[in-house]
Amino acid sequence: MPETSRRGLLFGTAAISAGALLTACTSNEPEKKEPAANSQPAAADDKPGTPVTIGFAGPQADHGWLNAINENAKSRAAKYSEVTLDITEGSNDTAAQIGQVETLINKKVDVLVILPADGKALTQVGLKAMRAGIPVINLDRIFADPQAYRCWVGGDNYGMGVSAGNYIGEKLKDKPNATVIELAGLDNLELTQQRTKGFDDALKNFPNIKKVARQAADFTVESGQAKMAQLLQAQASFDALWNHDDDQGVGALRAIQQAGRDGFLMVGGAGAKSAMDAIKADNSVLKATVLYPPTMAASAIDLARALGQSKGVSGLAELEIPVSVTCYSAVVDKENVDQYLPTGFS
Repeated sequence: MPETSRRGLLFGTAAISAGALLTACTSNEPEKKEPAANSQPAAADDKPGTPVTIGFAGPQADHGWLNAINENAKSRAAKYSEVTLDITEGSNDTAAQIGQVETLINKKVDVLVILPADGKALTQVGLKAMRAGIPVINLDRIFADPQAYRCWVGGDNYGMGVSAGNYIGEKLKDKPNATVIELAGLDNLELTQQRTKGFDDALKNFPNIKKVARQAADFTVESGQAKMAQLLQAQASFDALWNHDDDQGVGALRAIQQAGRDGFLMVGGAGAKSAMDAIKADNSVLKATVLYPPTMAASAIDLARALGQSKGVSGLAELEIPVSVTCYSAVVDKENVDQYLPTGFS
C-alpha cells in the first residue's frame, strides 16, 4: 500500500499554460516550434472541464487501509465540480462485485476505477468494460490480463520490503551479530511474499544482520497480538522487528507491552495515523512505518478525470496518461512524520 499524487504531489496542482511555454523568436535563427504536447491540458488542472461520471467499485472497507481508499476517492472527486462519482457498496464477494461493475457498465459511466477484491476473478468484467468503450483504472490488485485496464495504479510491495530492510540495516549496520524478526501478513497473498522478498534482499546488503524468525499474521489486530506473542516467547532477544501492516501492528504493540519487552526497534507498514502518532510521540519501540499509500485512490480519480476529458498528465510530455503508476514506499520516522501525518489513515 501512495502517494506521489498521494497528497497531490505526483501530478501537481496546476497546469502550465501553453502561452508560458511558447515564446517569440528574437534571433535570426528559424523559429522553433514547441511540441503539441505542451498545449495539452493537464490531469491536475483544477479548472472545471467536460463533465465526467466516474464509476468506483472497491472491496468491503473492513480494514483501515481499505476504508482510507474509499475516503480518498470520495474526497478527491469532490474537489472537481464537474466530476460525478458513482460509488458502489464495497464487497469482498467477487460475484457481488462483478455484478456491481456490470451495473456501472450498464449505466454507461465515462470511466471506471476498480479495486478488485480478487484481481484474477474480476479480469473478465474489466475486459467487458474496456470492450464497451469504458476505460478502466485498475487500482492496486492487478487484473490477470493487461487488456482489462487502461492504467494500473498501485503500491510497490517489493519496494516496501526493500525500504524496511534498508532502514533497519542502516540502524543496525554497526552492531555485530544483529538479529531481526518479521511479522508478515497473509502468506497466501502474493503481496506478502513480495514484501518478504524485498526485505530479505535488502538485508543481503548488511552481512552483520541475520533474520532469525518469521511469523505470518492475518492483517488484523487480533492476529497481530497473537502471532507477536508467539514470536516474543520464542525469541529471548532481537534487535529489530518488521511488521508488514499497521493494523496488525496495533495488536503487536499490545503483545510487546504486555510482555514488558523493549531493547529493539520496530518498523511498521502502510502508514496508519495511529502508527504515525506513536512515532511522533517516540514512547514505544515503534520508530518508523513504510508507506503503502491509500492516497493512490486519489491519484486514480485524477487519472480517471484526465481520461474522461482527454487530457494528459502535468509534468509529462505525452498526450496520454501512463499505462501504470507505482507509488513509492517512503519510510516515515520521527524526522519526517509531520510531513506525512496528513496522509495517515484511521
